[in-house]
Amino acid sequence: MNIATAIDLSGTWQLATTDQSHELTIAVPGDVHSALQAAGVIADPYAGRNEDDVQWVAHRDWQLARTVHIDGADLSGSWYLDIESLDTVAEVYVNKHLVLEADNCFRRYRPDVGRFLKAGENRLRIILRSSVTAAAETQAKQPFYIPYSTGNSPIANGNMLRKPQCHFGWDWNIAIAPLGIYGTISLKRLAAARIEHVTTRQVPLAGGAIGLQVTVTLFAEEPGVASLDLSLDGQSDRLDCAVNPGETRTTHVFRVENPKLWWPAGSGDQALSKLVVTVAGESVTRQIGFRTVELLTDPDEAGSRFAFRVNGREIFCRGANWIPADALMSRVSRESVEDLLRSAVDANMNMIRIWGGGFYEPDWFYDLCDRLGLMVWQDFMFACNLYPSTPDFLENVTEEVDYQVRRLSSHPSIVLWCGDNELVGALTWFDESRKDRDRYLVSYDRLNRTIETGIRAAAPEAIWWPSSPSVGPLDFGDAWHADGAGDMHYWSVWHENKSFDNYRSVRPRFCSEFGFQSYTSMPIIRQFAGQKDLNIASPVMEAHQKNAGGNERIAATMFRYFRFPKDFSSFVYLSQIQQGLAIRTAVDYWRSLKPHCMGTLYWQLNDTWPVASWASLDYGGNWKALHYMARRFFQPVAVAAIPSTDDGEIAFSMVNDTAEPVTVELQTFLVTLTGERQPLTAAAGTCSPDRAATLMTIAASDIGKGEVLFWSFEASNGMRGEGHHVAGTYKALDLNPSGLSLSAALRGDGVFEVTISATGLALHAVIEADVEGRYSDNVIDLTAGESRTVEFTPKLPLALGASPVFTAYDLQSCQGNG
Repeated sequence: MNIATAIDLSGTWQLATTDQSHELTIAVPGDVHSALQAAGVIADPYAGRNEDDVQWVAHRDWQLARTVHIDGADLSGSWYLDIESLDTVAEVYVNKHLVLEADNCFRRYRPDVGRFLKAGENRLRIILRSSVTAAAETQAKQPFYIPYSTGNSPIANGNMLRKPQCHFGWDWNIAIAPLGIYGTISLKRLAAARIEHVTTRQVPLAGGAIGLQVTVTLFAEEPGVASLDLSLDGQSDRLDCAVNPGETRTTHVFRVENPKLWWPAGSGDQALSKLVVTVAGESVTRQIGFRTVELLTDPDEAGSRFAFRVNGREIFCRGANWIPADALMSRVSRESVEDLLRSAVDANMNMIRIWGGGFYEPDWFYDLCDRLGLMVWQDFMFACNLYPSTPDFLENVTEEVDYQVRRLSSHPSIVLWCGDNELVGALTWFDESRKDRDRYLVSYDRLNRTIETGIRAAAPEAIWWPSSPSVGPLDFGDAWHADGAGDMHYWSVWHENKSFDNYRSVRPRFCSEFGFQSYTSMPIIRQFAGQKDLNIASPVMEAHQKNAGGNERIAATMFRYFRFPKDFSSFVYLSQIQQGLAIRTAVDYWRSLKPHCMGTLYWQLNDTWPVASWASLDYGGNWKALHYMARRFFQPVAVAAIPSTDDGEIAFSMVNDTAEPVTVELQTFLVTLTGERQPLTAAAGTCSPDRAATLMTIAASDIGKGEVLFWSFEASNGMRGEGHHVAGTYKALDLNPSGLSLSAALRGDGVFEVTISATGLALHAVIEADVEGRYSDNVIDLTAGESRTVEFTPKLPLALGASPVFTAYDLQSCQGNG
């Protein structure tokens, strides 16, 4: 007879408010809002101003229930529930018996339930308490008030709960405080032992070999012997492990001769090995990449460095910040997440920073990063608020840190663990902490030391950084503007409305946040707004702008640099162009400082819902103008025009992020406002491996009035690029009609070949379709008589005979003739 050992509890559950005023079903894993929408109880929260209409959901307690049949023969032994993630304050009942009280979305729970099971039908019931109510109750119990960022979170007291902080709203996120069951949930029978954790450590051995130390933590209820099978690629071993009640740890070492190394994207291959650990039919798999990583913080003339060295080679980090893939967990899929991460690599990124106000992502997310070569800067989940430091809160955090670090630390992609996002800065944001800094600083230090102690216990080899931004351990100063050491968040251009040139006033060692907003693209806007709403000041558009003053800042920047656009779609287009120019200005300059600066991670890669934001990818994954531009300015070998402080000279900086020297050939041109091109000068030079250098400098006076400086380059490794530089502002250019035209032809594989042509000068020309999709290239400069053909791949197959409507934008046509 086969004895059941595990029962998958995913699938359809009954969902109801605890007062039974709403009764429906929910797909588990999943969130309550998505279930309500699927049942027609609420409309899509992302559309129009529906966010306001669904606020009631977060104020209710919700009950999820189902039955599970167990044969009498299967009841022998111990049974437990295995719950990957409960969001967040919850009680779990089995046959009316309370088996778990949970209060941390970031912990796995495994309560014993065997004594409450019976032969036949068993009823499971999970009560999800209102996070709004629970957070308020927790705040009231604190020994002193713990402030939170009201500017980010319209739903109060999110800092009281171990739950994604952006669920309470953020300056890019919808505020609806979702709740649900995420990840796997199952009922399991405990054999001799179960696997609690599998962690690894790589130890160099003589002759170039590596010893992979595999530590397995087993849990048992009774003394006994558990057979442990371990395999690493072609090597296999079996251990008979004596276990005691509670946890038992055992370590086994695999010797790997001359392992192939794992490298970040663009620096080498992502060689990976497969480790499998099995006990009593239960298997845990870990993806192993052999590599070394160091964080260099040694002193230098400017202060101290902040650079990553992987496999003995310093790597310049090019990338962006990651936020949750969707505001509602039911809408997240592996396919959509993989598309977002592949877009990062396709834009020449090699690092993402998982920001501390969201989730620790699931295992498959980091598996993707391993395979794609995306280094991960991993924040712990604390952001922009102050937090309790009571014993119960710190105990909860200790359990969270231990679980998450042991779960994730074997991934080669994770190169740094960071204590929090902007908590040191938050000490200066609130009246309470400004008036009594010592009290709140001590409270913060207790939390930060708890996290540090936890990671050093769970993964002694892991690289720890206390906070972001931070000058370094035990330094609680202003890291937003200190560019001599540590990592920087530089927000003066956006939040203080300074000019793009201001990015060249700082010399960060590593800039882990900086950004500029734009509107999401027209096909996405039409998903949440009707024709009558297509006005930047309409209530619907303002409901999809979460940063206070964001619309005014976008418009003010346009007045500074551009002639004002002629219509709504041109406004959206121009917002994306200026976003790209802002980030390019920063990246071009900071890369030219290499090796003083060794990383630029802009804010942000992706969106959680359709919204005006700092993202370079639309909600759903389409590339905004910034992302096409990032593919160029993040190219491992790149050339940029950097004006001098007095604008008297323009230096052409060449940067080489490869391990080999490259020769760069540069051609410069002067282009008239009618689009006529004539050569200016040429230069060639060699850039050393992993360095930046000035290729040549020209006088700004060489550029005549009514002329634009164009250039193109080609490197000896085949990389190439082009660009232009405008002295002064674009609005000062009296551009002649560009004469843009488009033609499109459908290929047999469903891809459209789109040709864009100009009879005059077309700057920042963008092709846009009325359906979602991706272009092989976009944001293109054309001179008179030039054409460019790009490929457009629709996101979804089109109906037979259907064809997208393509529109072309450029600076001249978007401002009209006035």
